[in-house]
Amino acid sequence: MYFTRLWRRQLDHYPATAPRAFYLGIVVLATIVLYYELYIQGAVATQIIAEYGMTLRYFVLVSIVGNAAGALASVVAGLADRWGRANMVVAGLLVTALIILAGLPNASSRLTYLVFFSVLSFVEGVVLVATPALIRDFSPQLGRASAMGFWTLGPVIGSLVVTTVSSNTLPSHPDWRFQFYVCGVIGLVVFVLALVGLRELSPGIRDQLMVSLRDRALVEARAAGIDPARAAAHSWRDMLRPDIVGSAFAVSVFLLFYYFAVGFFVIYYAIQFGYSEARANSLANWYWISNAIALVVVGVVSDRLRVRKPFMVAGGVVSAAGVAVFALLTTHPETGYYTFAWLLVVISAGGGVAYCAWMAAFTETVERHNPAATATGLAVWGSLLRVIVVLSLIGLILAVPSANALVDHGSKVQTLATKYASELGTAAKISPSTSDTLAREPGNQVVQAVAVAEIAGLPVTTVGAVLTTEQKYPDVSLAPPAEQQAVAQYGDRVNAAVGALTALGKVPAEDLAYLKEHGAAVQRAQQNAPHEWQRWWWVAFAGQVIFLPFVFLLAGRWSPRRAARDAAEHEAAVERELASIRG
Repeated sequence: MYFTRLWRRQLDHYPATAPRAFYLGIVVLATIVLYYELYIQGAVATQIIAEYGMTLRYFVLVSIVGNAAGALASVVAGLADRWGRANMVVAGLLVTALIILAGLPNASSRLTYLVFFSVLSFVEGVVLVATPALIRDFSPQLGRASAMGFWTLGPVIGSLVVTTVSSNTLPSHPDWRFQFYVCGVIGLVVFVLALVGLRELSPGIRDQLMVSLRDRALVEARAAGIDPARAAAHSWRDMLRPDIVGSAFAVSVFLLFYYFAVGFFVIYYAIQFGYSEARANSLANWYWISNAIALVVVGVVSDRLRVRKPFMVAGGVVSAAGVAVFALLTTHPETGYYTFAWLLVVISAGGGVAYCAWMAAFTETVERHNPAATATGLAVWGSLLRVIVVLSLIGLILAVPSANALVDHGSKVQTLATKYASELGTAAKISPSTSDTLAREPGNQVVQAVAVAEIAGLPVTTVGAVLTTEQKYPDVSLAPPAEQQAVAQYGDRVNAAVGALTALGKVPAEDLAYLKEHGAAVQRAQQNAPHEWQRWWWVAFAGQVIFLPFVFLLAGRWSPRRAARDAAEHEAAVERELASIRG
């Protein structure tokens, strides 16, 4: 009986406030953990790249394949309208926790890592459509923005947990696997909580429009007369409409900057501004904390005013303005940490205001067409979102080619250049032809003399005369006066050049070869990177601008007064229908 209850989770009555808040809390907690698991690799991206010998393009490919799997999974998640949501969430939490705890940290190769991450992304693509569907089911429209604000805390707090844990533990636990172990254990704990406590509404109740909690009696009275199969029979046809598809596309491109913040903050600030992993993650905390605050505040205010669109426009404009300034600062390497921190606060707060209101308005737009197709509508959003992520990752590779050289070779080139700074200064004075000949014939004394002459900046005849005199006369004072004068005038420069050439000869050949092969490319990449990144930020800015006109397609009023009047008219209609049913 007990084990059957773990599988049969449907509620035949709309829950009271306390249990409803408990179920919503589990869904939000599950969402936080799922995004924590999805984003954890971004916090230690540089270590993972080094561990598996990945290039940046391969690491981006991991994300591309993962998001493609997630897009497919989001379509599959549309079945949650027929199969239910809660069991999808519970099973998904178990699978993802095991992948994070045991799969990815023990991947034997970069291909194995890619496969595990793809499975992780597929499962989460299903679950991350089911969770907002549960939020919608347990939240009437007049409390929808607050509920969606808390649900949207999932990716935000998930990201905040990533950056907080990593920035505080990486100095004492530098191995990247430690971050995965912590995440996996937390995932298992939340799985147990969801297994025991999570419930969902029966199809007859959830497949109806519920504006306020006062509708509960009417919704339950109608439930017996609803055929769930018939209600969801044409769910995809009902959802493939311009307002659903168009607004899902718009919010997907609006989030271009957010995708970067999740996956590439550490890489960007490491290669562009020289930040450590811990410092880059600490900077990201400013973004996530301000985003979380904005989501909660705007959810409460939007529900109180009963409008969404003004918040979407205001938040979108603020966020777009912040991204434009961020783009301009990319070419200013002197920009300070706190300048970026406060700018990220502006961008994230504006984005949080817009996105929270959008999630509420989008689910209300879905309900306007068919409340029984909520999961299908969210599947449209989830699949489009991940397709845009895939395209944006491909675009990032094309827009910022310099990042490949800097991530793949920049760190080693910088290390070798610092270690052999004086030797490289010596090598720069030797002509390419002399250097090549010296490499082929290291014992050729004539070539050595030419190299010393080029290092010292003297004629080869002068170098030859000094070296011959010092070899012939150990006591230079016994040499003829002319030769003594040459040694006195040029001896120190020649001997210093000989010492420099000897030091250069002690540098391992493979280090010199690596610098010769990649040094110039890294130097060019360092020069080109700021302008290439800036080009990418303007693409993200364009995505935020594109979002604004699509606000007009969504359901909902602009005026709080008219929205309040609609709510009053709805309540009156509910009372009339209830009276009719009782009569």
